[in-house]
Amino acid sequence: MSAARSRFVAVILFATALLVTPAAAAAAYPNPARVTGDIGVHDPSVVKRPDGSYLVAYTGDNIALKTSADRVAFRNAGSVFPGGAPWTTAYTGGGRSLWAPDISYHNGQYFLYYSASTFGSNRSAIFLATSPTGNSGTWTNRGLVIESRSSDNFNAIDPNLIVDEAGRWWLDFGSFWSGIKLIQLNPATGLRQGSGLTAIAGRGGGAIEAPFIVKRGQYYYQYVSFDLCCRGASSTYRVMVGRSTSVTGPYADRNGIAMTSGGGTEILAGHGSIHGPGHQAVLPGSDGDLLFYHYYANNGASLLGINRLTYDAAGWPSVA
Repeated sequence: MSAARSRFVAVILFATALLVTPAAAAAAYPNPARVTGDIGVHDPSVVKRPDGSYLVAYTGDNIALKTSADRVAFRNAGSVFPGGAPWTTAYTGGGRSLWAPDISYHNGQYFLYYSASTFGSNRSAIFLATSPTGNSGTWTNRGLVIESRSSDNFNAIDPNLIVDEAGRWWLDFGSFWSGIKLIQLNPATGLRQGSGLTAIAGRGGGAIEAPFIVKRGQYYYQYVSFDLCCRGASSTYRVMVGRSTSVTGPYADRNGIAMTSGGGTEILAGHGSIHGPGHQAVLPGSDGDLLFYHYYANNGASLLGINRLTYDAAGWPSVA
Protein backbone atom coordinates (compact mmCIF):
# COMPACT_ATOMS: atom_id res chain seq x y z
CA MET A 1 0.00 0.00 0.00
CA SER A 2 1.39 3.43 -0.93
CA ALA A 3 2.20 5.98 1.75
CA ALA A 4 -0.48 8.30 0.36
CA ARG A 5 -3.11 5.55 0.45
CA SER A 6 -2.03 4.60 3.97
CA ARG A 7 -2.56 8.17 5.09
CA PHE A 8 -5.98 8.22 3.36
CA VAL A 9 -7.08 5.00 5.12
CA ALA A 10 -5.84 6.33 8.45
CA VAL A 11 -7.88 9.51 8.02
CA ILE A 12 -11.01 7.51 7.16
CA LEU A 13 -10.57 5.25 10.17
CA PHE A 14 -10.02 8.24 12.46
CA ALA A 15 -13.12 9.99 11.12
CA THR A 16 -15.15 6.81 11.55
CA ALA A 17 -13.93 6.51 15.14
CA LEU A 18 -15.07 10.06 15.83
CA LEU A 19 -18.52 9.19 14.53
CA VAL A 20 -19.00 6.02 16.54
CA THR A 21 -17.18 6.87 19.77
CA PRO A 22 -20.02 8.84 21.45
CA ALA A 23 -22.53 6.01 20.94
CA ALA A 24 -19.99 3.43 22.02
CA ALA A 25 -19.10 5.46 25.11
CA ALA A 26 -22.78 5.84 25.99
CA ALA A 27 -23.18 2.06 25.87
CA ALA A 28 -20.09 1.39 27.99
CA TYR A 29 -21.42 2.35 31.42
CA PRO A 30 -19.84 0.40 34.28
CA ASN A 31 -21.80 -2.20 36.16
CA PRO A 32 -22.84 -1.52 39.75
CA ALA A 33 -20.32 -2.20 42.50
CA ARG A 34 -20.61 -5.47 44.37
CA VAL A 35 -23.34 -5.60 47.02
CA THR A 36 -24.60 -8.61 48.94
CA GLY A 37 -27.39 -9.70 51.25
CA ASP A 38 -30.81 -8.06 51.16
CA ILE A 39 -30.40 -5.88 48.06
CA GLY A 40 -33.97 -5.71 46.76
CA VAL A 41 -34.93 -2.00 46.74
CA HIS A 42 -36.93 0.55 44.79
CA ASP A 43 -36.32 4.31 45.00
CA PRO A 44 -33.44 4.09 47.50
CA SER A 45 -32.23 6.98 49.63
CA VAL A 46 -29.25 6.69 51.96
CA VAL A 47 -27.62 8.44 54.89
CA LYS A 48 -24.30 7.73 56.57
CA ARG A 49 -24.79 7.50 60.31
CA PRO A 50 -22.48 9.03 62.90
CA ASP A 51 -21.02 5.57 63.62
CA GLY A 52 -20.02 5.16 59.96
CA SER A 53 -22.73 2.67 59.01
CA TYR A 54 -25.36 3.25 56.32
CA LEU A 55 -29.13 3.49 56.57
CA VAL A 56 -31.22 3.04 53.43
CA ALA A 57 -34.90 3.96 53.16
CA TYR A 58 -36.91 2.91 50.12
CA THR A 59 -40.39 2.44 48.69
CA GLY A 60 -42.38 -0.26 50.46
CA ASP A 61 -45.12 -0.96 52.96
CA ASN A 62 -44.88 1.72 55.66
CA ILE A 63 -41.46 2.66 54.14
CA ALA A 64 -38.85 -0.08 54.25
CA LEU A 65 -35.35 0.17 55.80
CA LYS A 66 -32.01 -1.55 55.32
CA THR A 67 -28.67 -1.14 57.06
CA SER A 68 -25.06 -1.86 56.16
CA ALA A 69 -21.84 -1.56 58.14
CA ASP A 70 -19.58 -1.50 55.08
CA ARG A 71 -21.71 -0.46 52.06
CA VAL A 72 -21.37 -3.99 50.69
CA ALA A 73 -23.44 -6.31 52.85
CA PHE A 74 -27.00 -5.10 53.45
CA ARG A 75 -29.71 -6.47 55.71
CA ASN A 76 -33.38 -5.68 56.18
CA ALA A 77 -34.13 -3.46 59.18
CA GLY A 78 -37.91 -3.32 59.40
CA SER A 79 -40.03 -0.33 58.46
CA VAL A 80 -40.38 3.29 59.48
CA PHE A 81 -43.99 2.87 60.65
CA PRO A 82 -44.45 -0.77 61.71
CA GLY A 83 -47.84 0.14 63.13
CA GLY A 84 -49.00 1.67 59.84
CA ALA A 85 -49.49 5.23 58.62
CA PRO A 86 -53.26 5.82 58.53
CA TRP A 87 -52.83 9.55 57.80
CA THR A 88 -51.62 8.62 54.31
CA THR A 89 -54.45 6.35 53.19
CA ALA A 90 -56.56 9.16 51.73
CA TYR A 91 -53.84 9.43 49.07
CA THR A 92 -52.96 5.74 48.68
CA GLY A 93 -56.48 4.40 48.20
CA GLY A 94 -56.10 2.53 51.47
CA GLY A 95 -52.80 0.91 50.49
CA ARG A 96 -49.77 0.69 52.77
CA SER A 97 -47.04 1.26 50.19
CA LEU A 98 -45.35 4.64 50.67
CA TRP A 99 -43.03 5.95 47.99
CA ALA A 100 -39.67 7.48 47.36
CA PRO A 101 -38.45 8.46 50.83
CA ASP A 102 -35.62 10.96 51.23
CA ILE A 103 -33.52 10.40 54.36
CA SER A 104 -30.93 12.75 55.83
CA TYR A 105 -29.33 13.66 59.16
CA HIS A 106 -29.29 17.17 60.60
CA ASN A 107 -28.58 18.53 64.07
CA GLY A 108 -28.61 15.11 65.71
CA GLN A 109 -31.88 14.02 64.14
CA TYR A 110 -32.94 11.97 61.13
CA PHE A 111 -35.36 13.58 58.69
CA LEU A 112 -37.50 11.56 56.32
CA TYR A 113 -39.63 13.09 53.58
CA TYR A 114 -41.90 10.56 51.89
CA SER A 115 -44.80 10.50 49.46
CA ALA A 116 -48.23 8.95 49.32
CA SER A 117 -50.08 8.45 46.04
CA THR A 118 -51.40 5.91 43.57
CA PHE A 119 -49.87 5.03 40.23
CA GLY A 120 -50.64 7.54 37.47
CA SER A 121 -52.44 10.00 39.76
CA ASN A 122 -51.39 13.45 40.94
CA ARG A 123 -53.68 13.26 43.96
CA SER A 124 -50.55 13.02 46.09
CA ALA A 125 -48.92 14.24 49.28
CA ILE A 126 -45.48 14.59 50.83
CA PHE A 127 -45.08 14.15 54.59
CA LEU A 128 -42.22 14.55 57.05
CA ALA A 129 -41.14 12.20 59.83
CA THR A 130 -38.22 12.53 62.27
CA SER A 131 -36.33 10.13 64.51
CA PRO A 132 -33.49 10.35 67.04
CA THR A 133 -31.96 7.05 65.84
CA GLY A 134 -33.41 6.21 62.43
CA ASN A 135 -34.41 2.76 63.64
CA SER A 136 -37.71 1.07 62.87
CA GLY A 137 -40.53 2.22 65.14
CA THR A 138 -38.73 5.34 66.42
CA TRP A 139 -40.16 7.72 63.82
CA THR A 140 -42.67 10.45 64.57
CA ASN A 141 -44.83 11.82 61.79
CA ARG A 142 -44.50 15.60 61.71
CA GLY A 143 -47.27 16.29 59.25
CA LEU A 144 -48.11 17.28 55.71
CA VAL A 145 -45.53 19.29 53.78
CA ILE A 146 -47.34 19.75 50.45
CA GLU A 147 -50.11 18.04 48.53
CA SER A 148 -51.35 18.09 44.95
CA ARG A 149 -54.84 17.54 43.61
CA SER A 150 -56.11 16.38 40.24
CA SER A 151 -56.74 20.02 39.32
CA ASP A 152 -53.06 20.93 39.88
CA ASN A 153 -50.45 20.88 37.12
CA PHE A 154 -47.78 19.28 39.36
CA ASN A 155 -47.41 16.08 41.33
CA ALA A 156 -46.32 16.05 44.99
CA ILE A 157 -44.14 12.91 45.06
CA ASP A 158 -40.41 12.09 45.00
CA PRO A 159 -39.21 14.61 47.63
CA ASN A 160 -35.59 15.58 48.23
CA LEU A 161 -34.25 17.94 50.90
CA ILE A 162 -31.37 20.27 50.03
CA VAL A 163 -29.79 22.68 52.53
CA ASP A 164 -28.05 25.49 50.65
CA GLU A 165 -24.78 27.20 51.54
CA ALA A 166 -26.68 29.92 53.41
CA GLY A 167 -28.36 27.33 55.63
CA ARG A 168 -31.77 27.68 53.96
CA TRP A 169 -33.85 24.52 53.54
CA TRP A 170 -35.52 23.57 50.25
CA LEU A 171 -37.53 20.64 48.99
CA ASP A 172 -37.45 19.65 45.34
CA PHE A 173 -40.01 17.13 44.15
CA GLY A 174 -42.18 16.13 41.24
CA SER A 175 -43.08 13.63 38.58
CA PHE A 176 -44.46 14.08 35.04
CA TRP A 177 -47.17 16.80 34.71
CA SER A 178 -45.37 20.17 34.56
CA GLY A 179 -42.15 18.73 35.97
CA ILE A 180 -39.91 19.29 38.96
CA LYS A 181 -40.69 21.99 41.53
CA LEU A 182 -38.86 23.61 44.44
CA ILE A 183 -40.38 25.00 47.65
CA GLN A 184 -38.73 26.56 50.69
CA LEU A 185 -38.91 24.92 54.11
CA ASN A 186 -38.75 26.27 57.64
CA PRO A 187 -35.55 24.82 59.18
CA ALA A 188 -37.11 24.91 62.63
CA THR A 189 -39.95 22.58 61.65
CA GLY A 190 -38.93 21.02 58.33
CA LEU A 191 -42.35 22.00 56.96
CA ARG A 192 -43.23 24.38 54.14
CA GLN A 193 -42.41 28.05 54.48
CA GLY A 194 -44.41 30.50 52.37
CA SER A 195 -46.34 29.71 49.21
CA GLY A 196 -43.60 29.96 46.57
CA LEU A 197 -43.34 27.21 43.96
CA THR A 198 -40.43 27.37 41.51
CA ALA A 199 -40.15 25.26 38.35
CA ILE A 200 -36.63 23.85 38.02
CA ALA A 201 -36.95 21.06 35.41
CA GLY A 202 -39.51 19.69 32.98
CA ARG A 203 -40.12 17.90 29.69
CA GLY A 204 -43.35 19.48 28.56
CA GLY A 205 -45.46 16.94 30.44
CA GLY A 206 -43.14 14.06 29.60
CA ALA A 207 -41.43 11.50 31.79
CA ILE A 208 -39.22 13.20 34.37
CA GLU A 209 -39.10 12.54 38.10
CA ALA A 210 -36.95 11.64 41.12
CA PRO A 211 -35.04 14.93 41.52
CA PHE A 212 -31.99 15.07 43.74
CA ILE A 213 -29.90 18.22 44.30
CA VAL A 214 -26.41 18.18 45.77
CA LYS A 215 -23.89 21.00 46.17
CA ARG A 216 -20.33 20.47 44.98
CA GLY A 217 -17.88 23.33 44.57
CA GLN A 218 -19.59 26.35 43.07
CA TYR A 219 -22.47 24.36 41.58
CA TYR A 220 -25.73 22.81 42.63
CA TYR A 221 -26.16 19.62 40.59
CA GLN A 222 -29.70 18.51 39.87
CA TYR A 223 -30.05 14.81 39.08
CA VAL A 224 -33.32 13.52 37.62
CA SER A 225 -34.64 10.32 36.05
CA PHE A 226 -35.98 10.44 32.49
CA ASP A 227 -38.39 7.96 30.90
CA LEU A 228 -40.17 5.01 32.50
CA CYS A 229 -39.67 2.93 35.62
CA CYS A 230 -41.74 0.15 37.15
CA ARG A 231 -41.79 -2.10 34.06
CA GLY A 232 -39.21 -4.64 35.17
CA ALA A 233 -36.60 -5.44 32.55
CA SER A 234 -38.57 -3.32 30.05
CA SER A 235 -37.99 -0.16 32.11
CA THR A 236 -36.27 2.72 30.31
CA TYR A 237 -35.28 4.88 33.29
CA ARG A 238 -31.98 6.75 32.88
CA VAL A 239 -30.09 9.24 35.05
CA MET A 240 -29.65 12.80 33.82
CA VAL A 241 -27.95 15.84 35.34
CA GLY A 242 -27.75 19.61 35.01
CA ARG A 243 -26.31 22.31 37.22
CA SER A 244 -26.67 25.88 38.43
CA THR A 245 -24.78 28.31 40.63
CA SER A 246 -28.04 28.94 42.53
CA VAL A 247 -30.19 26.34 44.27
CA THR A 248 -33.28 27.91 42.69
CA GLY A 249 -31.81 27.70 39.17
CA PRO A 250 -31.75 28.12 36.31
CA TYR A 251 -30.31 24.64 35.74
CA ALA A 252 -28.77 23.70 32.39
CA ASP A 253 -27.08 20.63 30.98
CA ARG A 254 -23.61 20.31 29.55
CA ASN A 255 -24.76 21.74 26.20
CA GLY A 256 -26.39 24.73 27.85
CA ILE A 257 -29.97 23.50 27.37
CA ALA A 258 -32.23 24.58 30.21
CA MET A 259 -33.60 21.75 32.30
CA THR A 260 -36.97 23.51 32.24
CA SER A 261 -36.89 22.94 28.46
CA GLY A 262 -36.09 19.24 28.58
CA GLY A 263 -32.35 19.57 29.08
CA GLY A 264 -30.26 16.98 30.87
CA THR A 265 -26.91 15.28 30.35
CA GLU A 266 -27.13 11.50 30.54
CA ILE A 267 -24.71 9.83 32.95
CA LEU A 268 -26.26 6.37 33.34
CA ALA A 269 -28.65 4.25 31.27
CA GLY A 270 -29.52 0.62 30.74
CA HIS A 271 -26.71 -1.63 29.53
CA GLY A 272 -26.33 -5.39 29.35
CA SER A 273 -28.30 -6.96 32.18
CA ILE A 274 -28.74 -3.60 33.96
CA HIS A 275 -32.18 -2.32 32.98
CA GLY A 276 -33.74 1.06 33.73
CA PRO A 277 -31.31 2.45 36.32
CA GLY A 278 -32.73 5.48 38.13
CA HIS A 279 -34.34 7.12 41.11
CA GLN A 280 -30.89 8.16 42.16
CA ALA A 281 -29.42 9.65 45.33
CA VAL A 282 -25.96 11.10 45.76
CA LEU A 283 -24.03 10.54 48.98
CA PRO A 284 -21.03 12.89 49.30
CA GLY A 285 -18.13 11.62 51.34
CA SER A 286 -14.50 12.21 52.22
CA ASP A 287 -13.55 9.34 49.91
CA GLY A 288 -15.64 10.67 47.02
CA ASP A 289 -19.26 10.94 45.93
CA LEU A 290 -21.42 7.86 45.52
CA LEU A 291 -24.47 7.34 43.32
CA PHE A 292 -27.16 5.07 44.76
CA TYR A 293 -30.03 3.93 42.53
CA HIS A 294 -32.23 0.99 41.66
CA TYR A 295 -32.13 -1.05 38.48
CA TYR A 296 -33.98 -4.08 37.16
CA ALA A 297 -32.38 -7.47 36.59
CA ASN A 298 -33.26 -9.69 33.64
CA ASN A 299 -35.91 -11.41 35.79
CA GLY A 300 -37.55 -8.07 36.60
CA ALA A 301 -36.31 -7.83 40.20
CA SER A 302 -35.53 -4.30 41.41
CA LEU A 303 -32.06 -4.20 42.96
CA LEU A 304 -29.66 -1.76 44.64
CA GLY A 305 -26.97 -0.21 42.48
CA ILE A 306 -24.00 1.81 43.75
CA ASN A 307 -21.28 3.51 41.71
CA ARG A 308 -18.69 6.17 42.33
CA LEU A 309 -18.97 9.54 40.63
CA THR A 310 -15.95 11.14 39.03
CA TYR A 311 -15.71 14.67 37.68
CA ASP A 312 -13.93 16.00 34.61
CA ALA A 313 -11.91 19.21 34.38
CA ALA A 314 -15.10 21.20 33.76
CA GLY A 315 -16.77 19.74 36.83
CA TRP A 316 -19.25 17.43 35.06
CA PRO A 317 -19.92 14.08 36.72
CA SER A 318 -19.72 10.61 35.22
CA VAL A 319 -20.27 7.15 36.66
CA ALA A 320 -17.21 5.03 37.47
